[in-house]
Amino acid sequence: MSRTVLLVYAQPEPSSLTQSFAAIATDTLTKLGHRVLQSDLYAMRWKAVLDADDFPARADPARLSFITESGHAYASGAQPADVAEEQRKLLAADAVIFVFPLWWYGIPAILKGWFERVYAYGLGYGYQGQGNKLRYGDGALKGKRALLAAMVGGGAKDYGPRGINGPLEELLFPVTHGCLFYPGMDVLPTHAVYGVNHLSRESVNRQLEAWRVRLACLFDEAPIPFRRQNGGDYPNGHNLADHVAPGVSGIWAHVADPRSYAPRPLAAASAEP
Repeated sequence: MSRTVLLVYAQPEPSSLTQSFAAIATDTLTKLGHRVLQSDLYAMRWKAVLDADDFPARADPARLSFITESGHAYASGAQPADVAEEQRKLLAADAVIFVFPLWWYGIPAILKGWFERVYAYGLGYGYQGQGNKLRYGDGALKGKRALLAAMVGGGAKDYGPRGINGPLEELLFPVTHGCLFYPGMDVLPTHAVYGVNHLSRESVNRQLEAWRVRLACLFDEAPIPFRRQNGGDYPNGHNLADHVAPGVSGIWAHVADPRSYAPRPLAAASAEP
């Protein structure tokens, strides 16, 4: 079955592994019969800062309320053209793939700015005017799949369960659980490549081949079993019920099976530099 995939990537260097992953994704998915939409954020010179310029027709000229102005601009069609175009691509996609280098323990600022500007009130949050009732498994993006591909400079040991940098899945939880699951998407385990600054050409080729294999399963792979807000585990819509994951706190309490949350493919991770 042919589907539409949006590929969003953030790395200005053409020879980078991020750019190679984006090229392989386009080639592989196209050969599988899918339609690929692209957002090369650096090539687009994407404006990363959400500010007053994003609201050319203000609802309240006297005071800048981002929620109010975002909702007004989205509902009235008064958004900047670049934001409206990204929203069009996002809504048309059956799956969204984000490829990026891990910079300072998170996604690049330009990619964070993509979420901040594209996720307007009424789309990314505040869906159907339901406030906080339609989120974490429900929302405008429900039914779509999402996958992160992270190019990580440190070795795999640094990001293990007791690694000095902290587990990668914990560092990226604000993205997987927040930016992606919050508006309803099914989120696949992160595809991680470690030690990217020390990979041999042979290792790079192995990583690219592993990426091709992973992409072939994009629409078959089981997503991370994040607990849905409206699935019964949060009776008041805010806190887990006492009988759910007793004794567990933090991010792991919000994953039904934490073992499924490990970044993949760990077997293909590079050796320590």
